[in-house]
Amino acid sequence: MNASKKLVSDVFNGGRILEIPFFQRAYVWDDAQWERLLDDMELISKSNKPYFLGSVILKQKPTTTSETVGDVRSVVDGQQRLTTLSLFFKVLCLHTGDTFKFDGRFRILNKEKDIALRHNHHDIESFNKVLDLEELIELNGSGKIIECYNYFRKHIAKRQLDYDKIMNNIMFVGIDLDEKEDEQQIFDTINSLGVRLTVAELLKNFFFGREDVEAYETNWKPIFEKDDETVDFWEYEVLAGRQKRQNIELFFYAFLQIKINAPNIKVKTEDKLVYTKFDGLFESYKSFIENYNIDKKEIIQEIKEYATLYYDDILYSDIEEELPAEAGIERVNTLIFGLENTTLIPYVLYVLKNTAPTDDNGEIDEERNKIFEILESYIMRRIICRASNKNYNQLFTDRFIGRNIKTAKDLKIYLDSLEGQVNYMPSNKEVSDGFQNSKIINRQTRGILYMLESKIRDRSSQSTALLGLTSYSLEHLMPKKWENNWGKLDTEEARINRNRKLLTLGNLAIITSSLNSSIRDANWTTKLNGRGERGGLNRFARGIETMGDFLERSEWNEETIEERARFLAHNAIKVW
Repeated sequence: MNASKKLVSDVFNGGRILEIPFFQRAYVWDDAQWERLLDDMELISKSNKPYFLGSVILKQKPTTTSETVGDVRSVVDGQQRLTTLSLFFKVLCLHTGDTFKFDGRFRILNKEKDIALRHNHHDIESFNKVLDLEELIELNGSGKIIECYNYFRKHIAKRQLDYDKIMNNIMFVGIDLDEKEDEQQIFDTINSLGVRLTVAELLKNFFFGREDVEAYETNWKPIFEKDDETVDFWEYEVLAGRQKRQNIELFFYAFLQIKINAPNIKVKTEDKLVYTKFDGLFESYKSFIENYNIDKKEIIQEIKEYATLYYDDILYSDIEEELPAEAGIERVNTLIFGLENTTLIPYVLYVLKNTAPTDDNGEIDEERNKIFEILESYIMRRIICRASNKNYNQLFTDRFIGRNIKTAKDLKIYLDSLEGQVNYMPSNKEVSDGFQNSKIINRQTRGILYMLESKIRDRSSQSTALLGLTSYSLEHLMPKKWENNWGKLDTEEARINRNRKLLTLGNLAIITSSLNSSIRDANWTTKLNGRGERGGLNRFARGIETMGDFLERSEWNEETIEERARFLAHNAIKVW
C-alpha cells in the first residue's frame, strides 16, 4: 500500500484507466453536493488556495492482451467524487470552448481516445453520453448523471471559474493498493473504525501544550468541560443549513467570523473567503492566528468571554418554551433554531458582547432588544416573501460586524440603504403578496404563524398559555387530498388554482395536536368538529388567534383562504 498527496493530474494521468466495479451502486450525489462543490470551485478560483477533496483508493488490476492500456486501476473509494469532477470539468470546458483541455486530462492518450473513467452498469451509458458531447445542450432522460450534467450546465458561471487554478489546487489523499491487498479491509478501516477529532479537540491541543495545564484549567475547562451538563450543551446538535452541527462548532465558527471582520485586524479579502467556509474550520483558525500575529493568550480570553455569552444566551431550548411577545434574545433564538437562521449567530453574539444589558443606573438597556426587533422584522419579512438567504453570511458578518453596527439606529440606516439590492427589506405590499402566494417549507411556515401568534395573542384573555414552538403541529385547513371529500371542480384551471392556494399561508394553521388522518382529510364540517373521540379543529385550534374567527365559518374555499391571508398579512405588517 502506498499513500500520498495527489492532484487531479496524478489520478487522471493520461495513461491509466480508472474502472468503477461494474456492479457497484449507482451515482447518487444530488443538488446539495453539486451546489457545495460548485461553491467550493468558485472559492478556489478566487483564492487560488489548496482544496482537499477526500481520499481516493485505487487497486491495481491485472491487464490482458485485449486491453489497449497497460495500467488499469479499480476505484475502491472515490466513485462519487471522481464522477462529479469529470462531469463538472466537462461542462466547464463546453462553456469555455476548451474541450481539448478536457480531453487531454480525462481521456487516454491512445488511438481510441478512451474515456479514463469506466463507469458501472447503472451509469455507463449516460456517463459516456455526457463525456462524448461536443456542444452544450440540454439532455433529457432520468438518472443522477444526467441531472448532474444539467445542473452544472444551468448553474456554472464561467467568469467565476478558473480551470487551471481549480485543476492545480484540488488535492486527494491517494492510496494505491497492489493486486494482492484486501481493499475491503482497508476501505472499512478508513471509513468505519476511526474516531473523528472535533474542531474543539483540535483547537484545545493547538492552544494548550503540556506546559499550559494551569491556563487550560482556568480558561477552557470551566467553559467547555465543567460538568456533564456543560459538555452536553456544547455537544448538542442543531440543524445548520443542510447539516447538523454541535453548539461548540457553531460557536467557534461564529467567533472566527467576529474576529476576521474586526476593523483593526484588516484580514485580506482572499483569506476571508477561506475563513468563512465551515469546512476546514480548524485550519482556518491556525492560518488566521499565525498569519495575522494573533496573541494566543489574548484570543483565549476572548473565546472565554464570548463562549460564556453563547452558553448563557444562545439557547435551543427557547423554542420549547412559551415565547414572550417582547423583543429579546428568546425571539432571536426562535429565529435561529426554529426558522433555521444559524447565520445570525455571529452578529447576535457581537451585539450581546458590545451592548450593555443594563444602563449606568442599573435599568434594563433596551438598545440590544431594539436591534433584535429590527432583525426579527427583517428576517420574517424576507421569509414570508421567499427572498433569498444566500448572502446572509456575508451580510451579518462582513457588513454588520465589519461596519461596527451596534445600535438600532445604525442598523436601520444600513438596511434602508439596501433598497434595490439583493438583501433589501421587503415592502408591505410584498409581505401582503407573500401571504397570498408564497409556498414556504413547513418548518418555516410553522415558525411564521407561531411568531405572529406570540405577538398578537391576548394572553390575559386566554385560558391556556402559549406553548413552545415545538409543541405545535402545522395543519392544512383544506387538505391536500381534498378531491376525496370536498367535491369535484368543473375545470382544470379551477383545480390547479385550488392546489396552488391550499399550499399558501392563508390555508395553514398551527394546532396543539396533529389531527387523525381520517379527520385531516375529511370535509370541512367534520374537520371542524371531529368524529367521536377523534377531535377536530374546534378542539385543537380553539384559542389560536392567528385563526381569528375563521373557525366559525360554515364553508372553507379559495375565497376564505385569501381572506385569511389578508387577515394574517394585516397583523404581520403591524408587528414587523
